[in-house]
Amino acid sequence: MFLTRIRIEEPSAQEWPLTMAPVRQLAAEGLRFVRPVTFLVGENGSGKSTLIVAIADACKINSQGGKAGTRYASTGETTPLGEALRTDLTKEGIRLLTGPRRKRKGFFLRAETLFNLAQNVSGSYGFWEENLEEQSHGEGFLTVLDAMFDEPGLYLMDEPEAALSFGSCLRLVALLDRLAKTGGQVVCATHSPLLTALPGARILELDDHGFTPTEWQDLPLVDHWRRYLADPHSYLRRLIDP
Repeated sequence: MFLTRIRIEEPSAQEWPLTMAPVRQLAAEGLRFVRPVTFLVGENGSGKSTLIVAIADACKINSQGGKAGTRYASTGETTPLGEALRTDLTKEGIRLLTGPRRKRKGFFLRAETLFNLAQNVSGSYGFWEENLEEQSHGEGFLTVLDAMFDEPGLYLMDEPEAALSFGSCLRLVALLDRLAKTGGQVVCATHSPLLTALPGARILELDDHGFTPTEWQDLPLVDHWRRYLADPHSYLRRLIDP
């Protein structure tokens, strides 16, 4: 483990996103990371991505996506929550995230900005050789995952399933499992029932009340997917005119 806890000191309750319920709970209680893989799950707008981006800021990883310790990773701008967030790192975490630049091991895969990142770093030292513009969306994601998630480090992900097929999501589950078993740490915001089924992962459900540890089988998204696949019409009849 590299990141053991995040917290907020002296929060301003008047400024978004510090007014969001999960952030208010974070300010009151802090959040401990107790397992190698942590999933943040919730509806759109619940605060998943906001929290992941703030963690990236606080850990000096480009909040637009990218690698710790590179010039591209230093934008000079942080989010309000990123400025307020404080991190508790292990000795190894401090070494990996704040040590010599080329030895830092942290990466943020942010689905919505990945291909903008690729235009800046593809072919550069420490990244991937392939030109993502010559690959499909999903192939590009897998290229980045294979190249950047290859050894122990702190890895942040925001909806990595966005471009992946069912089979590719299963491949990502295997990668997450391998990282967890070889000393890596992952914090991932997701809507995927496939990814969150990873054995041994901790799941935090974000909603209007804050964040709550939960089990995979108790997640609303798992229940909805099960019922939809069993009987799509029971959902669609409310949305589609006959």
